[in-house]
Amino acid sequence: MLRRTFLALPSLAALPAAEAEAIRPTRRVRLFNGRNLDGWYTWLKEHRAEDPNQVFRVVNGQLRISGVDWGGIATKAAFRDYRLITEWRWGGPAHGNRAQAARDSGILVHASGEDGAYGGIWLESIEAQIIEGGAGDFIVVSGGKVNPSLTCEVRKDAKGETYWHKGGEPMTRTRGRFNWYGRDPEWKDVLGFRGKQDLEKPMGQWNRQEVVCHGDTITILVNGTVVNMGAQAYPSAGKIQIQSEGAEIWFRRIDLYPA
Repeated sequence: MLRRTFLALPSLAALPAAEAEAIRPTRRVRLFNGRNLDGWYTWLKEHRAEDPNQVFRVVNGQLRISGVDWGGIATKAAFRDYRLITEWRWGGPAHGNRAQAARDSGILVHASGEDGAYGGIWLESIEAQIIEGGAGDFIVVSGGKVNPSLTCEVRKDAKGETYWHKGGEPMTRTRGRFNWYGRDPEWKDVLGFRGKQDLEKPMGQWNRQEVVCHGDTITILVNGTVVNMGAQAYPSAGKIQIQSEGAEIWFRRIDLYPA
């Protein structure tokens, strides 16, 4: 049934997602069925629509993303007004210029425009970050055509770093990061980093990360705790893309529910 549904789902192509028709889930949609990558397509910086190194594979009912090549796996369909529930864990290796850096990936929502618009790698989007010590950060991923944007209530620390703070000063960004509320101010881009308030579980254990998109608001939860919230999101609909960014990461669940 899901496969037949995907055949009829609209694609954003090069249109801004906010002005394209997108699916509002009315029931659970299993974006990842545990058997194959139906409903998804891959895009890699070096190989574009090909995946010669099998960066994205289904292994024992789980999606393995090796991180060897930079790029992403994206839904063929566009969505709006949903609760995305993922369950992920880090694998072992990190690669290339990030071999000794914090393990890194991310979930891009409202992903729109041309494949590889950002640096030849990712769709323009709003990222729910997955990185050691920073799971739950927002990053506005802009490639200069769709020009996504997001507004968050924030506080700044003594170093000028910006953190989500409910009731804080509204700030709008068209690129760059809003840290989750508890990101360690002494965060370092080193393999295995752990912050004092991190909600992410230790290496190898499963994490539950949710991204709730309702109208033009986006809320991120990590292991049941709200860690970041944004409003006035543009676009407010789009594809969903998961990054390959130098680290092995596994997903055993990628589901949509009505928001």
